[in-house]
Amino acid sequence: MTRANTLLCTLLLILPTLLSAQAPDQRVSGDGLPSAPEPQSSSLPTPAVAAPRLEVSLAAGLPRSTELQADSSMGQAPGQQAPQAPAGAMHLTRAQAEQLALKNNPRISVGRLLALAQHQIYRETRAAELPNFNGAMTAVDANEGSRIGAGALTASRLLEHAGTGVSLSQLITDFGRTVNLVSSAKLQEKAQNANALATVEDIVLATDQAFYNALQAQALLKVAQQTVTTRQSVEHQVDELAKNKLKSNLDLAFAQVNLSQAKLLQLDAQNNVDSTSAALSAVLGFDKQVSYELSDEESQTPAPPPDVDVLISTALRQRPDLQALAYEQQAAEKFRRAQRDQLLPTISTLGLVGVTPVRPDCFGNCFPNYFVSSWYGAIGVNMNIPIFNGFLFTAQASEANYKAQAAAESTRDLRDRVVRDVRTAWLSTNTAFQRVGVAAELAKEADLGLSLAQSRYQLGLGSIVELSQAQLQQTDAAIGYVNAQYQYRLSLSTLNFEIGVQP
Repeated sequence: MTRANTLLCTLLLILPTLLSAQAPDQRVSGDGLPSAPEPQSSSLPTPAVAAPRLEVSLAAGLPRSTELQADSSMGQAPGQQAPQAPAGAMHLTRAQAEQLALKNNPRISVGRLLALAQHQIYRETRAAELPNFNGAMTAVDANEGSRIGAGALTASRLLEHAGTGVSLSQLITDFGRTVNLVSSAKLQEKAQNANALATVEDIVLATDQAFYNALQAQALLKVAQQTVTTRQSVEHQVDELAKNKLKSNLDLAFAQVNLSQAKLLQLDAQNNVDSTSAALSAVLGFDKQVSYELSDEESQTPAPPPDVDVLISTALRQRPDLQALAYEQQAAEKFRRAQRDQLLPTISTLGLVGVTPVRPDCFGNCFPNYFVSSWYGAIGVNMNIPIFNGFLFTAQASEANYKAQAAAESTRDLRDRVVRDVRTAWLSTNTAFQRVGVAAELAKEADLGLSLAQSRYQLGLGSIVELSQAQLQQTDAAIGYVNAQYQYRLSLSTLNFEIGVQP
């Protein structure tokens, strides 16, 4: 009985565990049999569902096996994480786009970091003017009284001792060499800061170009969509007239050709919208595709500046790249003087003090005049006069002189190019401004011509060729007007960049 009771208790303990293990897999029906499994949807996605998933995977730049890991990760290391693109359409004006680009574009960070690095170079050069303070601890276990036989000309006698001390060295004068080197480094720092500012203006111009190109592409897409709608309506009317034998099949063929051309125009316009959006995302520092709802805050475009000479003088005064080259020229001149001053003497002072607690005890006939006192100290002045080193200093001075002359010529060349670029940009801006008015008049006339051609065709007074020509002219005029508007705004941004207007 005891053994039977033990087996019964064991079964009672194991039975709930067995039932709970079967619970997730099977459900027991009323007749004690496992119920049939629930119907499941097919695990193979249809092409319509699989395509967007593939596009997301390719846009993220990750293989399918890493999509889950990328979604669940907490981000990259600091300094390597790209700015997160906003979800959905992003409302953006030109000023907001410029602010985002200046915040996220890596070229801005590169310019600032290089400027900070150049400041450290200036500090490194200036260190030659400051005192040099060093400490030392020395312990020698020697063959007492032996002499060095090779490798040294001073302190040839070896004595067992231990001591510590400090030394202080200070440059008194090298007749302007170090001063010119420090000035050259400081000017190089100013040049790098100007280059960083020039990078900012480059990014602002690139942002304006990408913004207006995207805005222009969206406007052209609206024109293409409107063209498709209009020609589709005309094609439908001609089709109905052809079915009723009121128009020939030739008219229907012309209408269908015009509709197909409009659809091709719409496809190209949509591709241009996607391309310009990708370019805008890259300038703004986003690594993923973003859809934008762009709006131009300028309702009326201003007229171009009237006087180009004022713009040229402003450019010569404000262009950061020209300022950077001028600083580099001055730095090259300072470096030329520093290399020339190598031929002059160098005067410096050296002081040292220390203590020798461990020293020889014999001061009699064995080792006279060694370690007489437990402490030591001295101060002295040294003049180093270069006499001949194989014409090294002369060659370095000539090299620096030639480079200084080349820097001056580079500055003059850039000034000439700045004058040319400002004048060219001003002429282009004036031409673009005039094109806006002409394009607006042409678009108005083309709309009137299309309206008259449609009326003549509906009354049977005009041919399908006349209507097709009017449609083509109206589409070209609408596209030309959109292009003229945004090309003028882009030319204004280019002109501001050429004259060095601060963003």
